[in-house]
Amino acid sequence: MELQLDSMAASIGVSVAVLRFLLCFVATIPLSFFWRFVPGRLPKHFYSAAVGVFLSYLSFGFSSNLHFLVPMVLGYASMVIYRQRCGIITFFLGFGYLIGCHVYYMSGDAWKEGGIDATGALMVLTLKVISCAINYNDGILKEEGLRDAQKKNRLVKLPSVIEYVGFCLCCGSHFAGPVFEMKDYLDWTEGQGIWSFGAKGPKPSPYGATIRALLQAGFCMGLYLNLVPYFPLTKFTEPSYHEWCFWKKLGYQYMSGLTARWKYYFIWSISEASIIISGLGFSGWTDSSPPKPRWDRAKNVDILGVEFAKSAVVIPAVWNIQVSTWLRHYVYDRLIQSGKKPGFLQLLATQTVSAIWHGLYPGYIIFFVQSALMIAGSRVIYRWQQGVPPTVKNALVFANFAYTLLVLSYSCVGFMVLSLHETLASYGSVYFIGTVLPIVIILLGKVIKPGRPARSKARKEE
Repeated sequence: MELQLDSMAASIGVSVAVLRFLLCFVATIPLSFFWRFVPGRLPKHFYSAAVGVFLSYLSFGFSSNLHFLVPMVLGYASMVIYRQRCGIITFFLGFGYLIGCHVYYMSGDAWKEGGIDATGALMVLTLKVISCAINYNDGILKEEGLRDAQKKNRLVKLPSVIEYVGFCLCCGSHFAGPVFEMKDYLDWTEGQGIWSFGAKGPKPSPYGATIRALLQAGFCMGLYLNLVPYFPLTKFTEPSYHEWCFWKKLGYQYMSGLTARWKYYFIWSISEASIIISGLGFSGWTDSSPPKPRWDRAKNVDILGVEFAKSAVVIPAVWNIQVSTWLRHYVYDRLIQSGKKPGFLQLLATQTVSAIWHGLYPGYIIFFVQSALMIAGSRVIYRWQQGVPPTVKNALVFANFAYTLLVLSYSCVGFMVLSLHETLASYGSVYFIGTVLPIVIILLGKVIKPGRPARSKARKEE
């Protein structure tokens, strides 16, 4: 068996550890499909938990499940012992343990060298455990002061142990997400809410959406394997790279980022197929006639939305969508003081939490600080767009697109190379343009105040 894995791994250019993970990862699709035929509520929870434990063992070894057990126990214990503060307690304990694992394993180095460990799955699990505790905490608050997302996801009753473990280790999302809510998991398992098909019409077929996700995964992996030999990340520290002209360096930064993104598109497409085939990916019916099923709950990326983003503001809504949603609901929104508008500090704090969640590498920290600057600069350009005539507005729309493309391509190098030396070498090779440009635009936004939107002026004249 090991010899077969060795030859298979060599044929596609990955390590045996990565191949074993990929095989288990793809196996989540048929195993999620079989979930549909498990009879009864409790057996379904048990199946979700058992398959998650088994695949983790095959992928990462026995120690992985011990690592997963720590935040799960901490989260559940905080809900049982101190409901009034279980959300914040779980947040800090969960992130504390994850940071400890990041420091101990330094997974980024392993991933760059073709290795893999359980830290990626632990990242997903940490968000699930925290959201469950916060929603249970919200269950004792008055509904009047809650946001819509809080009202929808709050847990009035403590989930049972088997419900909790099934939610945490549900095989379809255990390895790479997407993150989903305990309330949705319970409704899905029990056939409640939008999953109560008997009362609301026929059960939607997931097969067309699953095939679409699988075709997308195949295309993304094929493109990645074809591009990656031409755009290695080691190039940023080679003397030949620094001899290139400014525009050629920018072009290489763009192509290396584009190449790396196809790997993530592949991973998220496989996860999407797994969640859709289980039925959990169902998110309701369209308003069309006849209505069609929507499968957005499993969607973690909008490929065209990322590659042709007109503004950096939309990036969190189209890239790692479910984690961005988690950060908005459990960090960004909760940092906004009542009666006040959110500002740069809330954005920076949210991006910092995202950086720490990914790992403690300088490249991650720099990238997410960069992304906060990038979004803030894009907001300034957008405000300028709203107060100018249509002819000038079109030019600013293009400027925002070009700005987003340039700064994102520049910034994501740090996310890929991780080390401080390589990050600063790549940024410095293009005169730190992706850092200077957002700062200049933000400062100009303090001086050049946008006028009132042209539409409002036209209405007044009428």
